[in-house]
Amino acid sequence: MTTPRDLLIVTMDVPPARPVEQGDLSLALAGAELADLLTGGYVTLDGDRVVPGARPATGDRLLDEAGAALVDRAPYETVEDWLWRRGRGLAAAYVSGLDAEELPAGQRHRWMPRRTARQSPADSPARREAADRWTSREPLLRGLAAAVGVEEPGALPDPGEESLTVVLAAVNHAVTELESVRQRRRIEDAAFDNIWRAP
Repeated sequence: MTTPRDLLIVTMDVPPARPVEQGDLSLALAGAELADLLTGGYVTLDGDRVVPGARPATGDRLLDEAGAALVDRAPYETVEDWLWRRGRGLAAAYVSGLDAEELPAGQRHRWMPRRTARQSPADSPARREAADRWTSREPLLRGLAAAVGVEEPGALPDPGEESLTVVLAAVNHAVTELESVRQRRRIEDAAFDNIWRAP
């Protein structure tokens, strides 16, 4: 299993501190992919620029797709640019992947499609692995989960490696920026509604 899949299972199985938004989760999943590519030695960071190395052959379709999607020419792209580009629609892709493999779905969110295939056993290896990482309070997984609202936000966990700290910080910044966009839209929508309701 990979960090993105473990993160998705955690968001399904752990009651969130606040509702998990699809866009937030997509950004965090892109960050989780980048973290796995970094720890696997497939990419490095030059400051906040993602520098690809050998193309990954991890055996995980979505993670391999992530490696193939890297910008491979200087000046490369920033971590945050990667999150926005790779994250587009990524939560739905991971949910579909779990459904196709019949891994445990757990609690569903309002934007997640209902499973039509038969359910896998609740104690599947995938769920156990994700639960083990969660209960061991692994900093990377905890930090990504906190960014999407599974836990109350607090001090940024230290994953023990500078490049992973950069990724966690970028995920948190991108999620905050996305929430700001949502708030502006809500304010604009409310103002528009008030104009039409005015006598």
